[in-house]
Amino acid sequence: MTTPFDPDRRRPGLLSRLRASFLTGIVVIAPVALTIWLIWTIMGWIDGVVLPLVPTRFNPEQYIGINLRGVGVIFFLVFTVVVGWIAKGLIGRSLIRFAESLVERMPVVRSIYSGVKQIAETIFAQSERNFEKACLIQYPRKGIWAIGFISTEAKGEISDRAETMGKLISVFVPTTPNPTSGFLLFFPKEDVIELDMSIEDAAKLVISAGLVYPNAKDPTQPAKAA
Repeated sequence: MTTPFDPDRRRPGLLSRLRASFLTGIVVIAPVALTIWLIWTIMGWIDGVVLPLVPTRFNPEQYIGINLRGVGVIFFLVFTVVVGWIAKGLIGRSLIRFAESLVERMPVVRSIYSGVKQIAETIFAQSERNFEKACLIQYPRKGIWAIGFISTEAKGEISDRAETMGKLISVFVPTTPNPTSGFLLFFPKEDVIELDMSIEDAAKLVISAGLVYPNAKDPTQPAKAA
């Protein structure tokens, strides 16, 4: 039996060391490379959609002879800011109401527009529609624990008709490794255990399938603020 102090203990061979170094390099390079590739791909997609709509005299490629990736992104950002600025004004709000009144008269378009609008407002609107805290709940049965995100207290008909004596808490239970999908569940307040970890740390834990804890040095303690 060999021990760490045994002088005859064999060192890893050259191939083993090279393989370990290669895997370490992959761990370092892969996140950076995938991030750069994703940004580069999205910029190219936006350029492909936006630049054909831009008048030729405003396209820098006509003057420098080089197709600069990202120019379409700049046009898109400027256009979006201008539209948002106009929409906040009285004239802009009036135009939006008029356009929405026209859309409401179109059966198929009305359904698509209202759905897309709800999704956009939920994702991008800067309001109080954010998860409050991460929590632990017993799901899908007693004795099995899952991470959830507390939304709000249940209100209206859901709160009135639920057969419970106390308050109900709406909890979003995400799936792994894609936390954007999941289940909306309503739990009695006493069955929801709030966690000290932040929403971001809880999301990392879900995405990594339990491999990344908020405090890697001591998982029993919450992550320390930077």
